Amino acid sequence: MNVTILDRPASRAFKAGIVIYILIALLLVSACSSQPAQVVNREQPPSRKIQHHRVSPGETLYSIAWRYDIEHRQLARHNGISPPFTIYPGQMLRLDVGNTSAQAADPPAAIARQSKPPEKTNTRSKNQTKSAPAQPTPSLISGAPKWQWPVTGRVLSAFGASTGLNQGIDIDGNLGDSVVAAAAGQVVYAGNGLRGYGNLVIIKHNDTFLSAYAHNRRLRVSEGDSVKAGEVIAEMGSTGTDSVRLHFEIRRDGKPVDPIGYLPKR
Repeated sequence: MNVTILDRPASRAFKAGIVIYILIALLLVSACSSQPAQVVNREQPPSRKIQHHRVSPGETLYSIAWRYDIEHRQLARHNGISPPFTIYPGQMLRLDVGNTSAQAADPPAAIARQSKPPEKTNTRSKNQTKSAPAQPTPSLISGAPKWQWPVTGRVLSAFGASTGLNQGIDIDGNLGDSVVAAAAGQVVYAGNGLRGYGNLVIIKHNDTFLSAYAHNRRLRVSEGDSVKAGEVIAEMGSTGTDSVRLHFEIRRDGKPVDPIGYLPKR
């Protein structure tokens, strides 16, 4: 069998050719990869914010405004509702406060018609006289409230509304401890219709300040009651949470503020 043996110069030339081929291939790959890939500009869809709320039994304008962090007077004006801010189950409220285009599209007269109570059949006899329901005048505060602590326990959780973690403070206590009004005012909500708050009391102190007392075991006041500073309004509990505590909030013009800045120093 004849075997052809390459001499050394020919072998070196063959190896050099292979190296050159590899270098050319690498340059071609690099050139292709350096070209920018086509990118489709896909903007994130805008977050969908709730624009309407249908009133459920037991809700008040104040509790709905509290739920959506809206100043109650703005919510009332936006929906053509006049004092004393009476609303009705099934009524649809617009939440897009500050949206001027929405206001123009839905005139105040149309909104006012939504605020009328449902018609009731008059079952009174002709000999019965119709008396108007009593409307007690609330004892609201003129000027800034003189605040006091609603319970005597230590603060468990500090205010953190800027981070969305806590729009008030949580205060320690024992089951059944008395919860008192932090200032005089009128009860504008007493119930358990706000998720996460359990049995809740909201007090209106004046046109600027509201306060809230959550997670109670038992409520000792009802909507419409006038209360004095220090008056017992509830019993401490753990409704809507995992331990006994009072969640206490103060809102100024509808915005959460740190209660520690208003309560007296201990």
